[in-house]
Parts: sequence; structure tokens; C-alpha cells
Amino acid sequence: MTTASDISLDRWERRTAGALTALAVVFIAAYAVPILRPGLSSAWVIGCEITNLVIWGLFGVDYLVRLVLSTDRWRFLRSHMFDLAVLVLPVLRPLRMLRLVTALLVLNRRAEAWTRGRLAVYIGATTVLLVFVGALAILDVERGRPESNIQSYPEALWWGVVTITTVGYGDFYPTTVEGRLVALGLMIGGIGLIGFVTGSLATWIVDRISTTERSAEATKSDVERLLTELRDLRAEVTTLRRIADESQGTGRSPEPESESSAEVPQQATAPGTP
Repeated sequence: MTTASDISLDRWERRTAGALTALAVVFIAAYAVPILRPGLSSAWVIGCEITNLVIWGLFGVDYLVRLVLSTDRWRFLRSHMFDLAVLVLPVLRPLRMLRLVTALLVLNRRAEAWTRGRLAVYIGATTVLLVFVGALAILDVERGRPESNIQSYPEALWWGVVTITTVGYGDFYPTTVEGRLVALGLMIGGIGLIGFVTGSLATWIVDRISTTERSAEATKSDVERLLTELRDLRAEVTTLRRIADESQGTGRSPEPESESSAEVPQQATAPGTP
């Protein structure tokens, strides 16, 4: 049964969906600019950091509001533990890249609604976003470390592609603990996406085969029914032809002539006879 709290929660999510999506995009942009442009002035870097903190705080407010509006709050907490973790853990400086996960969760929530029924669009957008964000995160924690071999975004992007596809050439790899955590998340995401695509493709193939078999069975039954009807029609035609032949006198004895008709020629052959 839908309660007033459920209605309020649904109304809140619908009203804030667009704003949160825009904030998530701005959040990722503010996170990416200092990483992609390491030569930015300190004022720009501080401005981007403040923007990130403010938006991250707004994500936290959204979580608290949804918790308050939820009918079963314990159930909400249990089902949104991961959301809570990525909101709390980035307080620690080494785990600041987890803030990106918060933005990804917000974007994913909207992407599911936008692309429902469009599997290819959803999978493609999710994959591109994961690679882009994963490359940003790995470059953020690896660049500047003397033992690291990922020092530019193209290198990080290449690493992200080979990692999410589970290819793993090994030419670029993380050397820090934070970088390995990013790699772990990207590998898990890649395995999940590949498994999802493979399962969906297998389901589609099975459905197509089943549909083809059902169509073949239907076609076979239709052919058998048509053959039966043709045999019935042929039998009817044969019966009608026999009846028509019989009606035209085939196989019938001639009728005897009447006496009046026999006497007429005799009278004709003896004219004037009294």
C-alpha cells in the first residue's frame, strides 16, 4: 500500500532528478579540470575543490532527505549502504576519488530511467563514463609518483580501456594502493558489463531460436491443414463430377416408348385407308 511518505519520496526524487544530474556533470567537470590541466593557477584549483565539496555536500543532503522521507528507514539504510559509504569515506584524503562514485551513482539512477528498454545505449554510455572517470581517478593518484608509469591522461585512458575490457596488456599499471583500488573497481565494473552483455545476447539468441521454432511449427501445421483441405476438396469434386455424369444419362437404361407414339408412324404410311 502506498503511503504519504512514499508519495513524498517519489515527488522529491522526481523534482530533484534534473538538478542532481546537472550537479553530477558539474562535479565530474570540476574534478577533471585540475587533473587534465595541471598548470592551472591555484585560484582555479581552489575554486574547483570548493565546487566539488559543495556539490558533494548537496549529494549528502539528498541522501538524508530520502532517508527521512522513506517509510522503512532501516530498509533504506540496508539497501543504500554503498551510497552511504561513498559519501562518508571520501572525507579521508586518500579516498577522495570515491566522490566520483557518488556522481556516477546519481547519473546511473537517471540513465536507467532515460534508456529503459534501450540496452545498447545504456551499456555504451555506462562503459564510456566508467573509462573516462576511471582514467581521471588513476591519473589523480598516480601522477607525480616516482615509481608510477602513468603520467598523462592518454596513458591513463589507454590503461582504462584495457582494464575494463579485462585485456590487461601490462604496459601501464598502478603502483599505489589508491590506484590499485581504482583498478579493482574498474575491473569489477568491466566484468559486470561483459557478463551483462553476454547474458543479454544469449537471452536474445535463445528467444530468436524459440521464435523461429514456433514459427516453423506453426508453418508445418498450416501446411498439413491445407493438404487436408485439398484432399477434402478433391473428394468433393470427384463426387460432384459423378453426380453430373449420372444426371446427363451416363449408365441409365432408355425409357420405353408410349403406344400413342408408336401408332403415329403407321397411320402416316397408309394414307386414305378407311
